[in-house]
Amino acid sequence: MTARFKGFTLVELLIVIAIIGVLAVVVLVAINPVEQLAKTRDAGRISTVTQVGHAIQAYYTSHATQTNQYPTEAGPWYTELTVSGELSTFPSLIGYSGTITACPAADNEHNGYCYDLTAANGPIIYARMESNNQNTKCTAPNVAYSAFSSVDGRGGIVCGVVGGLDPWAVGTATYY
Repeated sequence: MTARFKGFTLVELLIVIAIIGVLAVVVLVAINPVEQLAKTRDAGRISTVTQVGHAIQAYYTSHATQTNQYPTEAGPWYTELTVSGELSTFPSLIGYSGTITACPAADNEHNGYCYDLTAANGPIIYARMESNNQNTKCTAPNVAYSAFSSVDGRGGIVCGVVGGLDPWAVGTATYY
């Protein structure tokens, strides 16, 4: 072979570039970056809901001699937690992609976290999950919520109806 014929032809280069492009598409589909971001935001919601739930329990313990033992919904509840010192600052908003509604209109929402203080259930703090990984745990029309129930003394993933989380009768919520 002479020096004139060494190297790649244009057709060979185009074929290699096409193969690399197909492999890149296959990897991106397998990874699904949108779902990975949703999982990341859900992990933040789960952590924050548990943190705020523990702060509500601490507030209850330190205010047990008063008539309003839990933060009131109209308080506003998130301000009561920071003023009392149970939280130094309230967690910031972890946004939703798309048009997910975080809380039903009846419950008090702050930064995407919902607070429901009812006599039957005690206070619950919850946030809607957005990843398919979490929502496939529930059967339609239910969706997944990260929730912390002060009465149950625990948190976890709970299924509820969109626009109204009500899987609770004291101690009967199914955690996933």
